[in-house]
Amino acid sequence: MTTNTNAPIGLLTGKVVFITGASRGIGAAAARLFAAEGAAVVLASRGIEALEKLVGEIRADGGVADAVQIDLADRASVRAAVARVEELHGRLDGAFNNGAAIQTAPGPLDTTTDEDIEEQFAVNFRAHWTAMNAEAALMRQGSGGAIVNTSSIGSRRANPALPAYGAMKRALNSITETAAVTWAPHGIRVNGITPGGTATEMIDTWEATTPGVVDRIMASTPLGRMAEPREIAELAAWLLSDRASIVTGAIIPADGGAGA
Repeated sequence: MTTNTNAPIGLLTGKVVFITGASRGIGAAAARLFAAEGAAVVLASRGIEALEKLVGEIRADGGVADAVQIDLADRASVRAAVARVEELHGRLDGAFNNGAAIQTAPGPLDTTTDEDIEEQFAVNFRAHWTAMNAEAALMRQGSGGAIVNTSSIGSRRANPALPAYGAMKRALNSITETAAVTWAPHGIRVNGITPGGTATEMIDTWEATTPGVVDRIMASTPLGRMAEPREIAELAAWLLSDRASIVTGAIIPADGGAGA
């Protein structure tokens, strides 16, 4: 277990940052961290009650935060959430597209259902596609910005346990790189993160359906442990900050060496 005690340094001071999947796990860790680093955060998730509680915590600590409900599988809902950012702040400087859904029935490719493929496409690929286009359109109205997409270590290699999930995350890597090249002239940087095993509710769900997954992940990770959500959020914060001003089109592992 790590003890991450990094003190805030104002890494995102003055920036407006939109975060999807913000009610739990990596997204919630990012919400707290980005606000502590000076960003005004707009938090999006399907679970509005959890979001409003998190907004209250951030405001109580002196931060600026608002909540907007989103259904990542609904393109209109995604666009409306980004439009809400414009209503609140008139601009967008950074976006952390973090929503994800684990494949509902882990198992081999030949047992993967049409429903699994469709859900993974909607949530882990099309939602990012829709969000990125809406975010970039708003950023182009200003002086640019930065987008970070959460992918997965499972996108970098064969993924026999979660074939639909891995396939859509690999597709996400491709559009991340393409977006970086396409929008660079507009001052918009686009990068991806590929976390390995991270101690989130999603991993808990996978462990419940496939006991022993956590032990296998830790055994295959050179650092010998799961990542904490805050550690993934730290990388996203840096990529969204001006400290990463030359970094775009990168797909950066955050996996404790598991992909080395």
